[in-house]
Amino acid sequence: MAYTVYIGIGSNLGDRAGNCEKAVALLGRHNEIEVLKVSKWRETKALTRGNGEQPLYINGAVKISTRMNPRELLSVLQSIEAKLGRPAKREKWAPRTIDLDILYHGDAVVNEPDLVIPHPEILKRKFVMEPLCDIEPTLFSKGEI
Repeated sequence: MAYTVYIGIGSNLGDRAGNCEKAVALLGRHNEIEVLKVSKWRETKALTRGNGEQPLYINGAVKISTRMNPRELLSVLQSIEAKLGRPAKREKWAPRTIDLDILYHGDAVVNEPDLVIPHPEILKRKFVMEPLCDIEPTLFSKGEI
């Protein structure tokens, strides 16, 4: 069974737009992922918790189709993050070369220490909602999510 998955993408270090584009390209090269749609990229202010000012982010979202379960997909996303220079051990609110978050994975509900789906902050974050609406304008009104 193929799942429709939405992934949030962000970068605020180095070639921010290039990092995001490379992440999408790496997703598309994976033999178990089909990239269906990519949002526009947006420059947004970084969310911080006591870390002071940070460089602006480039944020977007991608819609994919995959047969991978959430845990398998998380492993792929972490591998892509590592290829693009994000360390495995990292401070939660620190700047990053790339950040890939599973926002929705079909109708899966996961609540584990390292993986929560749907992503709990979606509705509070304009930098997530706007890209999702770019790629799926009726996502929330059709009851798909």
